[in-house]
Parts: sequence; structure tokens; C-alpha cells
Amino acid sequence: MVFILQRNFKDARLVKVLPPPPSTHIPQLTGPFPLCQKCLETFYGVGPELSARLMARYYIHPTAKVGSLVDKQILDLNADLSTMNIENNLRRQLRDNIKRLRDMGTYRGRRHAMGLPVRGQRTRTQTATAAKLNMIERKG
Repeated sequence: MVFILQRNFKDARLVKVLPPPPSTHIPQLTGPFPLCQKCLETFYGVGPELSARLMARYYIHPTAKVGSLVDKQILDLNADLSTMNIENNLRRQLRDNIKRLRDMGTYRGRRHAMGLPVRGQRTRTQTATAAKLNMIERKG
């Protein structure tokens, strides 16, 4: 097990897998682990671009397994991720921004408070998805 920011990852898990071009087939990667597992992108706030930049910065190959990383690479990743605004800090920041909008009484804040679409979606029909998104964790 490899620990990155107090999360443990199995040694056989891939750091990141780039999707192969449609014309190529890579049979050796379709073993006991699925190709969609991406360790760095499991952190809230780390997307494909940021994970690619981190991997390039520390010379990590996209098909490298977590267990094959050198201790120095893991420590560098830990240090770099701990300085970023990810996970709970980012969630808290999002919640605070929405709370600020609600307290000021802006249009967007009122829409968040009512659980209605915020970004100009139509409200006569098809509001279920936007209403679901506004009810999730952002509301308070």
C-alpha cells in the first residue's frame, strides 16, 4: 500500500492511464485492473490537466503503477498536493462562496437558496437536473 495524503492506494493501481487511440489495442493493460482507475484524479479538485502536469513535473509515466513509484516521487507528490487547495478546503471554499452570494441577496444566491437553476437554464421544463445539482451539499 502506498499512502498519498492519508489515502492508501494498492500497489497494482495505475497512477493515470491515457485512453489509447481508437485504432490500437493494448492487451497487456486489460488485466485484473480496469483502465479507468486514476489515483491522482480521485482527489477532489484534481482533474485530468492538473494530474498530467503533476506527472510531467515528477517524471511519472502515465502507465506507471503506484507501487513502482520511488519514495522521493511519492514524497514530492505529497508535498505538492498538500500545498494545493483541494479536498475539504476546496469544498469549504465552494460552500462559503455560495453562502456569501445568498447573504448578499444576489440573484444567483436566491436561485441557489430555492434550489432552482442558476446559470440560465430554462425553468418551464427540464429543471430536475439543475434542481438536483443545487440541492447537493452546496445548499448549506
